[in-house]
Amino acid sequence: MEVAEEFKAQFGQDGIAFMLTCEDLPDRGNRLRLQDDGHLVLHYVPNNGEPVQQLRRRVLEHLQAVGGHLLHVPSADERVRQRLTTQPTLLADQAGTARFGEDPSTSVLDVNCRAHEVDNLYVVDASFFPSIGAVDPALTVIANALRVGDRLVSRLGPSSRRAAS
Repeated sequence: MEVAEEFKAQFGQDGIAFMLTCEDLPDRGNRLRLQDDGHLVLHYVPNNGEPVQQLRRRVLEHLQAVGGHLLHVPSADERVRQRLTTQPTLLADQAGTARFGEDPSTSVLDVNCRAHEVDNLYVVDASFFPSIGAVDPALTVIANALRVGDRLVSRLGPSSRRAAS
């Protein structure tokens, strides 16, 4: 039985469903690999578990204080694995896959999100973030894309503005 169905069966309309989440910290070993047969294989070691446990304990304390209780809290590993197989958009929030910095030996992109080794390649999705916390990165991705766009306009010169309009 799905968690939502189990929730409704047990609590009907008198319950609240919510998700607890904390940041997954960067880990060089965590990655998706594409197998020769085209299937994705997730290599993921959960980390930063203590803040999640603290948050869970606090939520339980508050629920108990008002006579409530918790039905189910999936682990970070369970949540990531389940979302990876059921929600392809999870891949849109991936971070740390194209690290940025000043040293080409430890980063793919420079501080303006331009590839160190390809002069005309800029990356403006969430991959340049070391991590994205527990929130949707969309607004920060947009702000960074605008920043990089301004950099491109200044790099290409005033004639690029006329050509774009």
